[in-house]
Amino acid sequence: MRERRKADRFFLGIIITLIVVGFFIFTSASLGLLGRNAGANFSLVALKQLVILIGGLGLMTVVANIPYKKWRQWALPLFIGGIVLTAMVFLPKIGMSAGGSRRWLSLGPLSLQPSEFLKLGFVVYLAAWCSVIKDKIKTVRFGFGPYLLLLAIPATLILLQPDTGTFMVFFSAALGMFIAAGGRWLHLGALLMTGVILVGFMALTRPHVRERIMTFVNPSHDTLGSSYQLNQSLIAIGSGGITGRGFGQSVQKFNFLPEPIGDSIFAVASEEFGLIGSLTIIGLFVLFGLWGLKIAARAPDTFGRLLGVGIVILVTAQSFINISAMLGLIPLTGVPLVFISHGGSALLIALIEVGIVLNLSRHRST
Repeated sequence: MRERRKADRFFLGIIITLIVVGFFIFTSASLGLLGRNAGANFSLVALKQLVILIGGLGLMTVVANIPYKKWRQWALPLFIGGIVLTAMVFLPKIGMSAGGSRRWLSLGPLSLQPSEFLKLGFVVYLAAWCSVIKDKIKTVRFGFGPYLLLLAIPATLILLQPDTGTFMVFFSAALGMFIAAGGRWLHLGALLMTGVILVGFMALTRPHVRERIMTFVNPSHDTLGSSYQLNQSLIAIGSGGITGRGFGQSVQKFNFLPEPIGDSIFAVASEEFGLIGSLTIIGLFVLFGLWGLKIAARAPDTFGRLLGVGIVILVTAQSFINISAMLGLIPLTGVPLVFISHGGSALLIALIEVGIVLNLSRHRST
């Protein structure tokens, strides 16, 4: 039997809480622009984030009312479209380069990070493909072999940019969906080994990746260079103490902490709200992940279950990769904190993704 009902209110409450908390943290972090000769941009940046949030919430509402099975029909065009858009970053004049990576497309006054679309397209297509082959996922010929090919195409494009942070998020979702689809543990081990080899190859061939690994191993290495961001992040987090300095009172966001509205925003939040605030943010993401997986587990079919698992892992993996990097638990990655950091493409796609899960929550098998 199948039951159709209203979207899961508790899950919606988690999302809204993250968005509201995130916007206040973002607004405070944006004040750091005042100390960077960018005071005129503060109100513009905050307003832009608010407009993106309003537009994203509108998209989320629309998507939440689209039957999740429709995404199965759109799976292949979404996947191919994501591949084409991501490949376009390597085209001259269209692709934008920053910090040694080509991750963005220049669209006049706007910029777009197509890998965000690729992640969603991959998850939707992989869910559709796995729901067709079913138990054949355990075989090499019909399951693991084609799965590796599906994984290799977008992974290659992302690593060529290079964007190791997005690759880690993407790879985490791929692993989770492979397990949920019933893949063999032997194949999973081979997949993990492949991922380790790829990251090792990147460390050997890409100086900035090697520097990030050295910084992770020895944070005191080059404190004014490659280790600067990590050390400033740890100073910000440590100075927050138990209760924090208070809203808007972060010192590190002024001239010290790189990217205070980007991937360093968790450090700003920790400085202002302390250990209590940090644990609250982490707790919200843990709750998001657990409740989202519960929704996925109750989906009425294999496609819905795998789609929910993939999307929930995309959001939670990216969030915890960001937080872990700021705490020095893993090398710096450069990925934003979902719902909180600045980033139009990432935020809009994240809200579309949770809209899909909200629609999924309206359908369950009993």
